[in-house]
Order: sequence, then C-alpha cells, then structure tokens
Amino acid sequence: MQGKSSTIVKRTVDVCMTVLMLCLMAYQVTGEKYHEWIGIGMTLLVIVHQILNRKWYKASFKGKYNAYRILTLVIDVSLLLVFALTAFYGVSMSSHAVPFLYGMTKLSFARKMHLSMSFWAFVLMGLHLGLHVPVMVAKLKLSDKWKIIISSVMCIVAGAGLYCFLKNNIPDYLFFKTPFAFLDYEKATALVFLENILILSFWAFVGAQAALICKCFHKKKEDT
Repeated sequence: MQGKSSTIVKRTVDVCMTVLMLCLMAYQVTGEKYHEWIGIGMTLLVIVHQILNRKWYKASFKGKYNAYRILTLVIDVSLLLVFALTAFYGVSMSSHAVPFLYGMTKLSFARKMHLSMSFWAFVLMGLHLGLHVPVMVAKLKLSDKWKIIISSVMCIVAGAGLYCFLKNNIPDYLFFKTPFAFLDYEKATALVFLENILILSFWAFVGAQAALICKCFHKKKEDT
C-alpha cells in the first residue's frame, strides 16, 4: 500500500511539472508576473521530484549499464542541470517573485541563458517523458491492431510538433542565435498551448523511439 501511495505521489508531481512547464512556455499568455511565480512553483516541484526519486540516484552507482540505462542517466542528469541553470538565471532577472535576487548576473547574459536553457529544459523534458512511454504502453497489453493505430496517430502528432518546433524558430533559441523570444501576443491562448503540447509530444515521440531502439539493441545483444 505504501509503495502504491508513493507511486501516486510521484505521478502527481510528474503531471504537475508537465502542466507547469507548458504554462512556462506560454509566456505571452501568462505575462511576466505569473511567469515568475510559476517558475518558482516549478523549481519547488523539481526539488520535490528529486527527493522522491532519491533511491534512483543511489542505484545509479550499482549494477551494469546498458544503452537504455546510459541514455536515461544522460538525459535525466542533463535535465536536472538545465533546470538549475534556468532557475538561476530566471531569478537573477526577477522583478516580482524574488526581486531581492535581481541583478545577480549581468542582465543581457542572464536573459540569453534563461531563454536558451528554458527551451533545452522543454526539449529534454519531452525526451524524459518519452523514455517511459514504451514501459507504460507495454502495461496496457494492447492488441497489434491498436498498437498500429496508436503508433500512426503519434507519428502524425509528432510531425505536427516538428512543424511547430521549426515554425517558431526554436532551434535559434536553443543555440543562442537570438537573445530575445519573438512571441505572437495576438495568438489565441488555446493555440499557444496546443502548439506547446505538440512540440512536447514530438520530443516525447523521439524519446520513445530512442528507448525502443535501445531495448531492441539490448535484446539482440543478449540473443547473440
């Protein structure tokens, strides 16, 4: 019972983090003030998430490593680092949530770093979620027909997400090509969130495919 309750708490935190991430990426909807407070909430949830998964970190130094485990470790550690950098540079520009930390670093540098790190966090979170998709789907015990249907739908969704990812020039933000986010403040709220969900789904799709490739590689290695 205790294990089940712990799993429910972890899943609840995961869902809340995903929702807050989508809100953080919708700056033109929330505005600066709420963006900062949502960022504080996200930072606290990340800390809670690490505490809840402390056993995972202890287990990281034990056992053998296969391709899937290495990939998971790299993405999770990278995500944690990017979250920390995003939060640090975010609070150094804060005018509402923690104004006493304003100006910890040069503002122009902080703005560029926060912008890039926030989009890296978005991408890595999608990959992180995707790595767990094959395990969740396996538990559903779907028929081959439903697997084909779901896979086809996810391919379409992922394609739409890739289109939105490129249309919004996100690669420019990831690689420091622009220091400012050019946002469409006239875009409907529902459309902003829909695009963010599609982009997150694309990277989750990439993560899921990477997990499947790793598992197939491991299985093939065991058979030989």
